[in-house]
Amino acid sequence: MAIRVLPEGIVNRIAAGEVVERPASVVKELVENAIDAGASRIDVELEGGGKTLIAVADDGCGIARDELALALERHATSKLTGDDLEAIATFGFRGEALPSIAAVSRFRLTSRTPKADTAWSFALEGGLKPAAHPAGTRVEVRDLFFATPARLKFLKSPGTEARHALDTVRRLAMAYPNVAFRVLDDGRLVLNLAASQSDLLGGGKDRLAKLVGREFAENAIAVEAVRERIHLTGHISLPTLNRANTRAQFLFVNRRPVRDRVLAGALKGAYQDVLASGRHPIVALFLESPTDSVDVNVHPTKAEVRFRDEGLVRGLIVGALKAALKAAGQQSSTSVAEAALGSFRPGRLPGRATGSPGTSLRNRPGLAEAAAVYHAPLAAPAARVEEAPSDEDVQAYPLGAARGQLHETYVVAQTAEGIVIVDQHAAHERLVHERIKASLEKNGVARQGLLVPEVVEFEEEAIARLIERRAEFAELGLVFEPFGPGALIVREVPALLGEVDSRALLRDLADELAAFGEATALKDRLLEVCATMACHGSIRAGRRLNLEEMNALLREMEATPHSGQCSHGRPTYIELKLADIERLFGRR
Repeated sequence: MAIRVLPEGIVNRIAAGEVVERPASVVKELVENAIDAGASRIDVELEGGGKTLIAVADDGCGIARDELALALERHATSKLTGDDLEAIATFGFRGEALPSIAAVSRFRLTSRTPKADTAWSFALEGGLKPAAHPAGTRVEVRDLFFATPARLKFLKSPGTEARHALDTVRRLAMAYPNVAFRVLDDGRLVLNLAASQSDLLGGGKDRLAKLVGREFAENAIAVEAVRERIHLTGHISLPTLNRANTRAQFLFVNRRPVRDRVLAGALKGAYQDVLASGRHPIVALFLESPTDSVDVNVHPTKAEVRFRDEGLVRGLIVGALKAALKAAGQQSSTSVAEAALGSFRPGRLPGRATGSPGTSLRNRPGLAEAAAVYHAPLAAPAARVEEAPSDEDVQAYPLGAARGQLHETYVVAQTAEGIVIVDQHAAHERLVHERIKASLEKNGVARQGLLVPEVVEFEEEAIARLIERRAEFAELGLVFEPFGPGALIVREVPALLGEVDSRALLRDLADELAAFGEATALKDRLLEVCATMACHGSIRAGRRLNLEEMNALLREMEATPHSGQCSHGRPTYIELKLADIERLFGRR
């Protein structure tokens, strides 16, 4: 068959297939262009979910009359001043984006520069004409995919497409609190965000409250850290505020929304011992990196990135998040109290309890005995009737002063602003867990040598990933080395794990390295055993405590990181404000 050059129209439609997946893709391109143009206000209009109309207007720098037609030429861009594709400081330079969108729609571009006397409008069908428009740019995309009707069949309902487009704007709005955003859907105002003069940590939190919800804003921990030339800022949720999926995780690199395995793996590693399996934190994290340290050209829509030094980025995120969570101490999310109060209200059923992970390990022999080493007994039992703590005691401590015990399981304390109810078993479980972790960090993970070293065989790629990180695994008690082509020999395993299926463990580690760039399976198993040891070594429900023991428990909780949740991610205490209690009784 003869080779031929495709007509320009066909080339543009092929490019559109890469850039324009659905109306939200068009919205993303146009809003990013407006941000790059220095806009302080961006308005988005949708009709028919974006299939009938997408219009994006901004007050940015505008486009000069003689450049309007040029803007619709393939690979024409104002975002790349030189020829260095590594130095991309904007949302990108995809010069085929506008011509590709124009190739599958009825497209009109209207713009005016601040110094121009009039605005000009350009359309492929109508050419260049004068227009009435303020300084800035308006792009209208009508009848999307009219030229490729087959693509229309794959679009969802107008409501679904509008939600995807709105989500796109919301994500960009998170990263730019200094820009005002408005979105109209079939004439209805669905998003209206005023601009903030604060930075991402200041105005960013106010905007997050509007975009992610008040609950997150009230329970968010600020994160800020710098390592070498990479700067991390943002907010993360307390462990007791979590979700069943990762949809509430918003990750940005140089203010660009991304999906990235390194970032996802780092998040998992940071929360691995404070969240139950299958639960995910809510985060909004912004990574600022020099352009020569990150490649944004690995995905057609710039949704993925590649870091020059993945280990540096991973270490920065894990370290910063762990430090922030540790600094939060015994703090627990307000959602725990709200759920408790909700169970008192008429018409509300209490939530179904969730099972704790790792229960299959509860019967492992010897764990209770092993945990006893880390169990610091509380004060010896004394008389049940004691002098009540003074008001000074109540005011002095975050978790207040113990007033009594209910059902030999729950400690009730009075605080300056209300009451605290503590699950004594869950709380002490976390305290013992932290002692075990501290001992492991200080003394290392004990290893046991295999009498007969085990040879496991994998594909070469998996072997290479494991060998590259074997020093990290050795610190966790897993020692292996190459054993000819496509094989490893395992010589030592963590003593805590007892009998180990070495092949299954190494397979899990290799798969995690491939998927996330981070292998947590071994850490997860060790932490699961630690959690089970802590469970066996902690105060059981049903044990009577005196006031001295109760207050000792409260004071240690206040001094221990992560004590707001047990080893399985459940809250260890509930705090009820006096005002909330008074409302329950109709006193307010």
